[in-house]
Amino acid sequence: MELADGDFLDVDWYRRGNKRLAIIGHGLEGNSRRCYVVGMARCLLQAGWDVLAWNCRACGREVNRKLILYHSGKSDDLDQVVRYADKQGYDSLVLVGSSMGGNLILKYLGEPTYRPHLKSLKAAVTYSVPCDLQASCEVLDKKENRLYTKRFLRKLRKKLRQKAEQFPDEVDLKSIKNVRSFIEFDDQFTAPWHGFSDALDYHTKASCKQFIRGIKIPTLIFNAKNDPFLDDSCHPIEEAKANPNVTFELLEEGGHVGFSCRHPDGHYWSELRTLAFIEAHVPASDNC
Repeated sequence: MELADGDFLDVDWYRRGNKRLAIIGHGLEGNSRRCYVVGMARCLLQAGWDVLAWNCRACGREVNRKLILYHSGKSDDLDQVVRYADKQGYDSLVLVGSSMGGNLILKYLGEPTYRPHLKSLKAAVTYSVPCDLQASCEVLDKKENRLYTKRFLRKLRKKLRQKAEQFPDEVDLKSIKNVRSFIEFDDQFTAPWHGFSDALDYHTKASCKQFIRGIKIPTLIFNAKNDPFLDDSCHPIEEAKANPNVTFELLEEGGHVGFSCRHPDGHYWSELRTLAFIEAHVPASDNC
């Protein structure tokens, strides 16, 4: 999918001629082929939805054209995906996203620039959402989570090396080796590449928590208390209470993008909860 700035996104689209489309977003350093995306897509396809799983810049099968990559608040890319899908003749669209993909969705829906004239956009479901990015980064940078941090940073460094090949005069490979935390990565790369003054400025402006009060369509958020990636401030309890369009559920267990359960079809609880919520707002009769 070509973007307005000359870059592109890789999009996986399963079309069956249904009138309802679910747009699924992935988490940090994920893609449309990750198990949690494929599982969600399978559940929704079986229920009579078409599915579009989009990849953030450089998360698809090839590196993107521009120097910039993606970040947790880059909702303008999501907006272009939604508008592209809206032109394909669907009666109803819903957004589904986990982790970073959930933050993107909630920020997009609650931004003052969100355009409610997209009447086809009916509902949204997000889960395992780091609604406070600074707090989430601080949690991830703790000693007990270093295994996760190293894995994510290893993948991000690979993307930076690709960018160094594309733009040798704009990427300092030496500084890549010195990055040991998410805050350092965002301070040195994410923030300056995307117009933020530093990591704190980026985290403050990109966190979805501040935008939840502005959401205008039925939206479900659910997190787990035992999520190793989230701090208590990542749970938008008060923000959801202040907006009748938003439902927040805080579960005892589920980890990060877990929420497994024993189901005959192998579906995760997160998939079944998502399906139940969007079916309540976009019934199957809308598919006729």
